[in-house]
Amino acid sequence: MHKTNPLKTKLFLITPPFTQLNTPYPATAYIKGFLNTKNIESVQADLGIDVILELFSKKGLQDLFDVSSFRFQVSGSEISDNSKRIFALQDEYIKTIDSVIQFLQGKNPTLALQICQEDFLPEASRFAQLEELDWAFGTMGTQDKAKHLATLYLEDISDFIVECVDENFGFSRYAERLGRSANSFDELYEALQKEPTYIDSILISLLKEKIEAVNPTLFLISVPFPGNLYSAFRCAQWVKQNHPEIKISMGGGFPNTELRSLSDKRVFEFFDFITLDDGEVPIEELVANLSSRAESRDEKHYKRTFLLENGEVVYKNNSLKHDYKQSQVGTPDYSDLPLDKYISVIEIVNPMHRMWSDGRWNKLTMAHGCYWGKCTFCDISLDYIKVYEPVAASLLCDRIEELIEKTGQNGFHFVDEAAPPALMRALALEILKRKLAVTWWTNIRFEKSFSKDLCLLLKASGCIAVSGGLEVASDRLLKLIDKGVTVEQVAKVTRNFTEAGIMVHAYLMYGYPTQTIQETVDSLEMVRQLFEAGVLQSGFWHQFALTAHSPVGLYPEQFGVTKKTEAIGTFANNDIDYTDSTGINHDKFSFGLKKSLFNFMHGICFDYELQDWFDFKIPKTKIHPDFIFNALEEQNDFNTKPNAKVVWLGGKPSAESFTKSKKGRSWEMMSLTFHDKKESFTIQTSKDEGEWLVEILSKIAVSNSKNYTFQEVKNDFETTLEDFELFWYSKPINTLREFGLLVL
Repeated sequence: MHKTNPLKTKLFLITPPFTQLNTPYPATAYIKGFLNTKNIESVQADLGIDVILELFSKKGLQDLFDVSSFRFQVSGSEISDNSKRIFALQDEYIKTIDSVIQFLQGKNPTLALQICQEDFLPEASRFAQLEELDWAFGTMGTQDKAKHLATLYLEDISDFIVECVDENFGFSRYAERLGRSANSFDELYEALQKEPTYIDSILISLLKEKIEAVNPTLFLISVPFPGNLYSAFRCAQWVKQNHPEIKISMGGGFPNTELRSLSDKRVFEFFDFITLDDGEVPIEELVANLSSRAESRDEKHYKRTFLLENGEVVYKNNSLKHDYKQSQVGTPDYSDLPLDKYISVIEIVNPMHRMWSDGRWNKLTMAHGCYWGKCTFCDISLDYIKVYEPVAASLLCDRIEELIEKTGQNGFHFVDEAAPPALMRALALEILKRKLAVTWWTNIRFEKSFSKDLCLLLKASGCIAVSGGLEVASDRLLKLIDKGVTVEQVAKVTRNFTEAGIMVHAYLMYGYPTQTIQETVDSLEMVRQLFEAGVLQSGFWHQFALTAHSPVGLYPEQFGVTKKTEAIGTFANNDIDYTDSTGINHDKFSFGLKKSLFNFMHGICFDYELQDWFDFKIPKTKIHPDFIFNALEEQNDFNTKPNAKVVWLGGKPSAESFTKSKKGRSWEMMSLTFHDKKESFTIQTSKDEGEWLVEILSKIAVSNSKNYTFQEVKNDFETTLEDFELFWYSKPINTLREFGLLVL
């Protein structure tokens, strides 16, 4: 057994299989960044990408086909024709796999030409849908089409693994069913008593190698989703059996929502600790408890931690330390992770989902928690949403610059619950001030403060997409949800983003308590009109799920809901079975809603009757066919708030004076020529106004540290000139408004 130095605590942080393939899940990088600020040594690993790269390699596939061959030799063994075909083509798979993985890692771009000729990759059942998808690739280049074909090829191999080797396999989740709402630990415990599966054995061999190299005293496993749970327990089980001196702790999204009432002691055969909510202080206390100095303490301090004491599960929260402010937690640190080995796939042609699975994104948070914090379907009683705390824009930009330097990547995904508009504005100004070239996207609420000008500013700073909850496109239900928006407002905001060139994805919901069939149909009609108007580019329908920590779960009687089960098991407690007072079976809408949306996203079938999407009778919509069109027709008024910031994104103009004469009178004029990234344009004003304009544009340029308000600009004008309003709404200024003169 390895002996560890009791004075020195060394942490090993992992994300178990499987999350995304294209970019690391950020939890361990966040924690490592924090530990750096405390000079605590740590090493991190993403075992998900490690297992995938081991499996999808020449040697990995050779072993895979060898392991599965006995299935093909057993007579009477039920094997599909699809798996028989893949098995028969095994040499083709073994021959092509390494070059395909390199291509998806961005290292072998020329392979795209060969993949697109469609006689390079072996094809099984996933390719059957290709004919239908041909039109979807009209707008995609060779690289994208090749990525999609390579993804289908990997999914074929995945189908083979599921049928012939390990039924629990899945690219972004593993044995997810075992982690989904398991309010009893029995089924998972039983699975863990069985022999490790083939995929488990790959995982364990990689884990063994890393544990022996790192030699940690504390092993931290982050479990973001149900699909990481089984493999987290497998990792913990192996370490317990082989290195009992290493302490093991679990944290992350899954325990934070599902394990808040944990009482099954068998869990602690695998883990020593389970911590909830923000991990910084809980981990710092565990480190302190494991250090040699802790022996002299009368009592060990814990922050939001479950452990076993005298054979019983106890929850301890006796630490005197407060949680750290966002400004104190450090910059996420991605070192140790193989950033050049992640693979970008294109599974489906949904533009937003594609961003999840394609490209490398550095993950950052603008604000901890949600500034709205009222939506009734959401777990707003939990800290990660309830405790709202924004980060200063200058500090965010420092972190952005640090991450670009360390990772060589300038793509950022802000993982906020809902990014606050005022902070997005400040961040965009700071990015432009520092002349940073970044690409970023985030979640928002469709607030009316996302004006046309704010959206143009966000675009100029590198924002390419936003996603937000439209949820149920019905004003009555949006009010019941306490979303704080109306459908009309959503339409205007999505238009502002779209016109600025920022893609908009809407989260849509059906089956909300008290939702009638009429409201589901009307909701679909609203969505149809939003896509037809061109103000939404992407969307996804989710069926409402009742969770224990949401207002609907806490006060069901206010929402016409009767709980069937109180979610109090001994293990995971979050999802609750319920009956809705309407008695409607919302499941039956699923297929029609998703199929119609798929077509709307491709800009087709807007003229279909809504009835055509369903194989059962639905009522006619009560929404006016021009509801969204009319909402978008309304013009904005000319009222500008005196404290609005005025910003100029363009450059310095060149100025020329000339004299204009008419009927014997002559006066001085000025011509200002501006160069935009795409074109050059000229405006003409009187000489006095032109001179003032040149001067004010340099003052309000985005590169300046001082921000000028509309009132200050007006006062500046009126010190020497008259009638500011007349000038501000004149043609020359309107032209500048089109080219980057923004009022925010």
